[in-house]
Amino acid sequence: MNQNSIHEEIKSKLKSGNACYHLVQNLVFYSPLSKIIKIQVHRTIMLPVVLHGCETWSLTWRGECRLRMFENRVLRKIFGPKRVKVRREWRKLHNEELNDLYSYPNVIWVIISRKIRWTGHVACMGERRGAYRILVW
Repeated sequence: MNQNSIHEEIKSKLKSGNACYHLVQNLVFYSPLSKIIKIQVHRTIMLPVVLHGCETWSLTWRGECRLRMFENRVLRKIFGPKRVKVRREWRKLHNEELNDLYSYPNVIWVIISRKIRWTGHVACMGERRGAYRILVW
């Protein structure tokens, strides 16, 4: 962006991700669909919108927290509440429970792996390419 603010970039990406989530919200709430299909919708439709261009981000702790909050919110909608048998009540899933249920790497690990892959791609470029010179510099 013009101000080189990563916070504004992440904010706009999360705004796009929320818009995308609201478009496919009926699929996430549709109970006959399995959780596996709902997770695939999340990974193939919502995450690419949020993570477009993430290879160039220099993430801060605040940015990581905002991205994790977005992902956890979507996963809570996918997996639904948990019933507590003792009190016969429903409660939201805790972050640790979401991590156990969601077998894929979280959004931060996806960003790190994309950065590493992009760095390897740039390292294979010729010495005359601008991206290579910036990487080596």
